[in-house]
Amino acid sequence: MKYSLAIYGAPYSSQAADTAFSFAEAAIARGHEIYRLFFYLDGVHNASSLATPPQDENDLPARWQALIKTQNIDAVVCIAAGLRRGVLDKVEQQRYEKTGNNLSEGFTLSGLGQLIDAGTNSDRLITFGA
Repeated sequence: MKYSLAIYGAPYSSQAADTAFSFAEAAIARGHEIYRLFFYLDGVHNASSLATPPQDENDLPARWQALIKTQNIDAVVCIAAGLRRGVLDKVEQQRYEKTGNNLSEGFTLSGLGQLIDAGTNSDRLITFGA
């Protein structure tokens, strides 16, 4: 089965991102495919390269990044939600003349059309968070 996941919760203020990650790992372990991860609303914080949790805590953004890389998963961050929350890539940094960017490698900024595409091209689109 082909799944897409929409993650709406931030990594440390909601259980949504952790639950989505566990679901993705379990689905892959059972031979299913993750077509796309779509990070929206506060879920965009999962794609920040600046998250630095204490060493004894789960580094969920790093775990997402590793999963995306090893499984070659398309990981999309809603551009409007990302910009609103300060998650930018190099292009948006230059466009808005900001001093830095923080979108982790493996993630791309794009629009809600990618969420619609995920729903169309997957057997199931599952939402995690409010």
